[in-house]
Amino acid sequence: MKKLVVLDGFTLNPGDLSWKAFEDFCDVVIYERTPSTLTLERSIDADYVFTNKVVFDANTLAQLPKLKYIGVLATGYNVVDFQAAKNHNIVVTNIPAYSTNSVAQLIFAHIFAHYNKIEKHSQHVHKGGWQSAIDFSYFLSPQTELAGKIMGIIGYGKIGSTVAKIALAFGMKVLIANRSVKNNLPENVTQVSIEEVFSASDIVSINCPLTENNIGFVNHELIGLMKPTALLINTGRGPLINEADLAAALNKETIAGASLDVLSTEPPAMNNPLIGAKNCIITPHIAWATYEARTRLMNIAYENLKAFINGTAQNVVS
Repeated sequence: MKKLVVLDGFTLNPGDLSWKAFEDFCDVVIYERTPSTLTLERSIDADYVFTNKVVFDANTLAQLPKLKYIGVLATGYNVVDFQAAKNHNIVVTNIPAYSTNSVAQLIFAHIFAHYNKIEKHSQHVHKGGWQSAIDFSYFLSPQTELAGKIMGIIGYGKIGSTVAKIALAFGMKVLIANRSVKNNLPENVTQVSIEEVFSASDIVSINCPLTENNIGFVNHELIGLMKPTALLINTGRGPLINEADLAAALNKETIAGASLDVLSTEPPAMNNPLIGAKNCIITPHIAWATYEARTRLMNIAYENLKAFINGTAQNVVS
């Protein structure tokens, strides 16, 4: 029977899902985490491997003659040198569009955290603040309505367009910047330049993929175009932002805040300039991690491998 090795299965399945379905067509070996020093050893006898963040470079792939399939348990597949995989006749697949609604939901959770400060107010009440108040109502920070504000979206793919729909439902206007021209846009959605998105928007959400050409493109110049009241959100990829430039802007209070679910290195180093920066909310890469999204991911991973075995590979990136 063929062998499947799952190299870093914990983040997808910390215990609330099941790998059992894969046993229908292969032996399954599951590792919660795999350090780079063990990647080759654990993959050497595998016909198929699943990886989320374990890297397969050209040197590693050259030493795995038995390996025929790599299933990336994510949408981004930069952990695999897919040209080298192609050279060795290894098929690589990914998991597209499984977390669209979950990511969009977290974007708005970050927006509400910035504008409404619900947790701050709740903690104040539990500490006796409301009980000792003179008035029936008080607020510890300005309360801001989204209606009429401008939502800027960088990258108008499935996530970006879903964010736009939600923004429109709140009565916002939407500006988008995208590599290709988007036709037949909804009312109150306008495509403009990246520079105009940053200069005109009250909220800028980064939803574009990471490429070798856009690393650090959110830099001092673009951040400098933002309104002093504006919020920057990144749920895309951490390296899209020049973190030192963003930290400097936050600490100088030239923009109102940043809400980030991704950083350039994950887990981040203790000296990451955004850790402890003013008005900076950071969540540990959780936008994709709802139970529903992970269930879809697991199901698509199953269908991807099953399709490959049946000779009808789907979601192929190499």
